[in-house]
Amino acid sequence: MAKKISVKARAAARKQRDKWKNKIWYTIRAPRTPWDFKKIGETLGESDEHILGRVYEMTQQEFNGDFTKMHVILRFRVHECVGQDALTTFIGHHHQTDHIRRQIRRYRGKVDDVVDVVSTDGYLVRLKPLIITQKRVQTSVKQAMRSKARDLIIAFASKATYSKIQTQILDGTLEEEIRKAVKPIYPVKSVAIRKSQLLQAGVVAENGKTLDEIHAEEARSDAELKAKKAAALAAAMEGEEGEEGEEEDATPSIIDAAEAMEPASEKAPAEEAPAEEAPAEEAPAEEAAPSADYDSMKVAELKELLKAAGKPVSGKKADLIARLNE
Repeated sequence: MAKKISVKARAAARKQRDKWKNKIWYTIRAPRTPWDFKKIGETLGESDEHILGRVYEMTQQEFNGDFTKMHVILRFRVHECVGQDALTTFIGHHHQTDHIRRQIRRYRGKVDDVVDVVSTDGYLVRLKPLIITQKRVQTSVKQAMRSKARDLIIAFASKATYSKIQTQILDGTLEEEIRKAVKPIYPVKSVAIRKSQLLQAGVVAENGKTLDEIHAEEARSDAELKAKKAAALAAAMEGEEGEEGEEEDATPSIIDAAEAMEPASEKAPAEEAPAEEAPAEEAPAEEAAPSADYDSMKVAELKELLKAAGKPVSGKKADLIARLNE
């Protein structure tokens, strides 16, 4: 017996099928500068809100027909829709991983770096150059080549707009300039900007810090705060350990804790009898101390006193105290 399909189920199925009729094709276009809204692809969407923020990727070979750049992936993000045209911003590129691996052979050297630059029109861009030397090189040579390439990239970006940075990265002009700069240091096999990434727009280098610099400062301040808390906790724990032996005062002061940490030779004057019980004149050195002081002394100290008095030092502590009291 065949199942009956309800009216609601038919309406839901019809509504699901009709959903595709609401979608329209949007034409994805490259930025106006420097590519004059070049058509680079198409995408489906129900409305402008679904298209905004969408990232479109394509190879440089598909973009400009250069077969030598078929391993380079370009990335565009939609930021505005005008009718059925989706306008994009170039947000970076990267070389395919397998291509980079083929460049790095066993007996070659690799020099890479990460450089953050700010263009004249306020775009913060991260560039990752890669230099492959013909043979293995020492670390000092790598550092010299890395420093030379970094200085050249920063100097170039400080005088160029973001569109100029894009064109000179993709057409190989910047890579050739880096090659000429580092070649006198050591022979070079190849030079490439293996990755670029747009981090932030609207940056003014003279009047403020970048977002990465703010993040670094926040991380540094958090680390300093944690270190201070750990030091304070350690000091408090040490203070509690020093106060364990004190029984007279339940809440000893800081001065009492400091006196408890002093050596026995420095604490001796503080253990003398109160001023009102002391005699007007100082007792002679030969006068024996009261028995209460003997009770608080150690056996070794009692034996020293007995030796000084020429008396036997054998027996228990009570015997030693009795001899001293004679």
